[in-house]
Amino acid sequence: MISKAELADLPRWPFGDSAEMADRLAALIVAGVKTGTCSAKASGDWGQAGDRGVLVNGANKDVAVLEIDQAHHLRFDEVTEDLAVLEGEGDLSFQYWKTAHIAFFQREGTYSPDMNVVFEQFHVVEVLDEDFAKTCDEHVQLERALIVSSDMPSNLSQMSA
Repeated sequence: MISKAELADLPRWPFGDSAEMADRLAALIVAGVKTGTCSAKASGDWGQAGDRGVLVNGANKDVAVLEIDQAHHLRFDEVTEDLAVLEGEGDLSFQYWKTAHIAFFQREGTYSPDMNVVFEQFHVVEVLDEDFAKTCDEHVQLERALIVSSDMPSNLSQMSA
């Protein structure tokens, strides 16, 4: 168990670019289906193996402690299907991952097919909010209902990171 002093010293790690996305992604992480994330290297917002941080939800509430296992530095167009599925998002297809992440990086203003990214793999060290954890299975079921088609849902802005 992590002490309050240790917890206070850890950085806060929000995922996504909206409160809704932060809740959705935090739920996937706590449920154990999201064990990876991809960030634009230009944002300078990544860690290295052994780094720990506090996962926060959309209300900036502490949800869990995470530890980075690996950090892969590569280009966006070099991300493999095996890495993409670690994100645990949508229908788990590579096409979903790619479409959703292009949209995310375009909103961020960093997208290009050959942009440098950091793909971090991580694990949950400790769940800090048991009430939040109880809602995670429902979030996973909703996530799996997302289907990629030729006309992506209009709420794509809420679907990646």
